[in-house]
Amino acid sequence: MANKFGSLVSLLLLLTLVHRSYAGSIAIYWGQNGNEGTLAQTCETGKYRYVNIAFLNIFGNGSTPEINLAGHCNPSVNGCQVVSGDIRRCQKLGVKVMLSIGGGFGNYSITSASDAKNVARYLWKNFLGGHLSSRPLGNATLNGVDFDIELGSTKNWDLLAKYLKSYSKPGKKVYLTAAPQCPLPDAYLDRALNTGLFDFVWIQFYNNAPCQYSSGNVTNLINSWKRWTSTIPAKKYFLGLPAAEAAAGSGFIPANVLKSQILPVIKSSRNSGGGGDGGGGGGRSGGGDFNGGGGGGGGDFNSLVVVVVAGGEVIWRIR
Repeated sequence: MANKFGSLVSLLLLLTLVHRSYAGSIAIYWGQNGNEGTLAQTCETGKYRYVNIAFLNIFGNGSTPEINLAGHCNPSVNGCQVVSGDIRRCQKLGVKVMLSIGGGFGNYSITSASDAKNVARYLWKNFLGGHLSSRPLGNATLNGVDFDIELGSTKNWDLLAKYLKSYSKPGKKVYLTAAPQCPLPDAYLDRALNTGLFDFVWIQFYNNAPCQYSSGNVTNLINSWKRWTSTIPAKKYFLGLPAAEAAAGSGFIPANVLKSQILPVIKSSRNSGGGGDGGGGGGRSGGGDFNGGGGGGGGDFNSLVVVVVAGGEVIWRIR
């Protein structure tokens, strides 16, 4: 895959199907670009509802877990504990902050049920709950864990999801999110995703010819989206696309094609909630809204939220 890692960090375009009427929802990965500003600065833009801190890229199989935040801080000397204040700032602004595990480089796997239980316990005590003095990101409590599994063994990720979710309790929900690539079944996370435990699934519709936009052909992407939203149980689905041609090896969609050929079809699909007048007034750049038709209609969802991000700026949204 061509620089999937960088594409995630740029992030892209996100389309969300939600179970209820919902304002704009944009997710972003933070931590792998030393020039991207602080976590607090990212949240203070007001553009993001979810931030994934990337990545915990060494864990499992008896290894000592390690977090890698590129040039932001040095975890080997507890230098990343300063991020704690930023996490709390984000949460005060209404942003949910997750720890992303995995990534495109590192050494990670879940070798057995006991390994899954041990890793889940480590994540709970060091990021989600607990009061250890050695917590890599300080004493702030994260909202959940994002699975960005790209290498190593394909086994036991469902067990890790189950053990992590078991830590949820009244007043303290543990969110689970995932970033699979668009081919179904996902090579690493298929069993985990089919547990129904994941709250948000941001599907990567790029760098994969069988299920992405290519040379004017939108069919593969549309069909793949329909398969994902009809077969994988999740509370929200995000359609991830490159915000610029340079953000991924392939899969970039010109804005006019996205607006005229893809979004109308997705909005009227069986799982989108469809209905309404289906039309919409003209959009405008620089944060304008493109207000599509109302909710209602059939399907399992009753609201469609679309946010297009280019270079970090909202171009237009349907809601």
